[in-house]
Amino acid sequence: MRLTTRGRYAVTALLDLALQTSQQDSAVSLSDIAKRQSISISYLEQLFSKLRKRGLVTSIRGAAGGYHLAKPLDEIDVMSIISAVDESVNAMQCEGRGDCQGGTMCLTHDLWCALSNHIEQYLKNITLAQLLDMENVQSISDRQHLSVAKDISTITLSTSEASPA
Repeated sequence: MRLTTRGRYAVTALLDLALQTSQQDSAVSLSDIAKRQSISISYLEQLFSKLRKRGLVTSIRGAAGGYHLAKPLDEIDVMSIISAVDESVNAMQCEGRGDCQGGTMCLTHDLWCALSNHIEQYLKNITLAQLLDMENVQSISDRQHLSVAKDISTITLSTSEASPA
């Protein structure tokens, strides 16, 4: 099984969005998510387009625009996020077709099929609300906020030092 960056980044971005919307009432911009999570804005735009089409996020245009979650935290499971961006958690080399060994089923087909089903069920049973309650999530979020704030203050200082008085 291989979960690409597309699935990982989508889950990370929605968890970031969930954290921000639980702390503030305004929309969250993709540029803010990009800074905190070190994901390019153009990549986030592609992901959020798919997430919006699947009804997981809503967007607001304008100066105060950005994104909100379209459903309550306990109604958005990790598997839905992964599926929304066209990812799979299938551990089977044949992707379930049963043609993994020269056009026929391999000896371990049932093993990988069962593993795929377990992974999918596990991810269906984990919601954004549960992720927010995980042990390290809040401390990592706090560290990311401090890091971004420090970067912004460094840029502001260097810009003001370079400006003629």
